[in-house]
Amino acid sequence: MGLSGAQLFVLQKLGESPAISLNELARRTHTHQSSVSVVVTRLVRRGLVQRLRSLADARALELSLTARGRSLLRRAPGAAQDRLIAAIEALGASRRRLLASALDDVAGTLAVPAEPPAMFFEEPAGRRGADKARPTVGRKARR
Repeated sequence: MGLSGAQLFVLQKLGESPAISLNELARRTHTHQSSVSVVVTRLVRRGLVQRLRSLADARALELSLTARGRSLLRRAPGAAQDRLIAAIEALGASRRRLLASALDDVAGTLAVPAEPPAMFFEEPAGRRGADKARPTVGRKARR
């Protein structure tokens, strides 16, 4: 499809509603607002997503798919993130806490920076086209 996994995931979440805010998109993708913003910017540049003034509040921006984005989404496979989220949500609360703790330990061992992570399956800006087989893993603060 010519998209990263994160870009496909964002397109699918945007396709669930006519228009949503960046903060709502971050909530739906279980991602920090700054991380999803990077992905949205790339999708806007490709003409797949548009930023429009909200009809309800002219100070706010809303995101929606363009006709080209909707067309691409109709042909796209499901995003891996949806399956991963469903599998994690199917775990009991104690097993989710154990998983979160183990992933925190792994991230700590990797010495991942404390800054907001890139979205899962999205390449950092400086790596476009380089080593696409390795997904980016970032450390996320506990909630």
